[in-house]
Amino acid sequence: MDNLSDTLKKLKITAVDKTEDSLEGCLDCLLQALAQNNTETSEKIQASGILQLFASLLTPQSSCKAKVANIIAEVAKNEFMRIPCVDAGLISPLVQLLNSKDQEVLLQTGRALGNICYDSHEGRSAVDQAGGAQIVIDHLRSLCSITDPANEKLLTVFCGMLMNYSNENDSLQAQLINMGVIPTLVKLLGIHCQNAALTEMCLVAFGNLAELESSKEQFASTNIAEELVKLFKKQIEHDKREMIFEVLAPLAENDAIKLQLVEAGLVECLLEIVQQKVDSDKEDDITELKTGSDLMVLLLLGDESMQKLFEGGKGSVFQRVLSWIPSNNHQLQLAGALAIANFARNDANCIHMVDNGIVEKLMDLLDRHVEDGNVTVQHAALSALRNLAIPAEAAEQLGKNVKLVERLVEWCEAKDHAGVMGESNRLLSALIRHSKSKDVIKTIVQSGGIKHLVTMATSEHVIMQNEALVALALIAALELGTAEKDLESAKLVQILHRLLADERSAPEIKYNSMVLICALMGSECLHKEVQDLAFLDVVSKLRSHENKSVAQQASLTEQRLTVES
Repeated sequence: MDNLSDTLKKLKITAVDKTEDSLEGCLDCLLQALAQNNTETSEKIQASGILQLFASLLTPQSSCKAKVANIIAEVAKNEFMRIPCVDAGLISPLVQLLNSKDQEVLLQTGRALGNICYDSHEGRSAVDQAGGAQIVIDHLRSLCSITDPANEKLLTVFCGMLMNYSNENDSLQAQLINMGVIPTLVKLLGIHCQNAALTEMCLVAFGNLAELESSKEQFASTNIAEELVKLFKKQIEHDKREMIFEVLAPLAENDAIKLQLVEAGLVECLLEIVQQKVDSDKEDDITELKTGSDLMVLLLLGDESMQKLFEGGKGSVFQRVLSWIPSNNHQLQLAGALAIANFARNDANCIHMVDNGIVEKLMDLLDRHVEDGNVTVQHAALSALRNLAIPAEAAEQLGKNVKLVERLVEWCEAKDHAGVMGESNRLLSALIRHSKSKDVIKTIVQSGGIKHLVTMATSEHVIMQNEALVALALIAALELGTAEKDLESAKLVQILHRLLADERSAPEIKYNSMVLICALMGSECLHKEVQDLAFLDVVSKLRSHENKSVAQQASLTEQRLTVES
């Protein structure tokens, strides 16, 4: 290290009068010292003040510019050297060198700038001000199709530089997107898919850029879906597949890309992974099974991609997903139930699935988890049933299914599992609201469901209160005689009085409570309860309510109460 001090002294003199031979010798000594002990050598370089002189050695005319850029790349591996490199004014001459035609100069300059930008706000700002990103993107474009190893190495360095430049910085990522980096990187991936280092760089770049909303449309206009699926099929290593998954997940949030991924054959790959990994207990395989099945569910969130995979209920994908529900793997059961909920986003699909026995499959799944209390799976299965119950025809079939209704009534009492309890209540209410069927109401009354709907009207969630009140109003309008005893013993009238008298009740709750009061007047015993509770006082106060609908309903209800008394 002693001769390092001599070298630095000598370099100061030769850098000023630029005696070529001794200058080259000094630079070689520095590179050697850096190779032996980078940190210590870098500290000495900084202390010697030599960095300031490097700017003059980076001119296009300088014969040793590649070596100097290499030295800067090496010292900038140390965090403490990045700001000094910026302060020494090295960024602007380095960016100028990006216009060189010499491959070695470009390679070392790209490394130097990439290392200075790594995790350094100052480095990035300086490169941004000097306009470095655009020049690098232009190089990537023009060198894209050349596949010799030296060029691929340069492309990898340039991709890495752009990554370090924009990592976790939204505005710089947006800048790169506006400069058109995405189509260029997708093209690179397609041409150089044999080159592991370059492929990996592209994937990391995609992963970063795909988080930005503005990138999705650009990605959708390229053939990224096809390239990623092609690459995915070739990968055997878990880590490589994981990297591709990390790009696929944010991209698949975009509906156009979902469809492209389905058309490129991603689903078949995912199904294959599931089949390979389902019985494995290796950590990596379990992760991959989860990632794969989650991604599958995500693809079904797009309307077009979902319909394409449903294929009128005949699709092999739909059939495979169905087979996940009775499997013994919790992750697959969960994904299967979520997938059914996604398939159930249009009426024809719901009716087809209900006709073909999906309800029994989901009920079996729920039964299996009531004991072990895997709440996530139960939740997903109940959500799927709730989606299936949206079309009237399907809601009627579900609501007349005595076994299902009895189960739901049971789960409405699952005090330990608030989520399951809430979902079961909402499903009971949905069966009535969507079917508007007397038979469904009778089934629910006979199974003891009324008291749960009345309790649901007191929920702390307005949406649940409302669903309960609408269902109860339908019961009162369609089957009051059948339900009156249960409504009476559940103290419905007292609850309605409380909801109307409570200042905090939402306007829609007040409105629906009054609609329900009017509907209950047809029952002698409930009518008597209404009279006993002085409803008129509460209702007449609501005539001046700020909400127009509430005020109007209050007038109607008041007339009704006056006439009937």
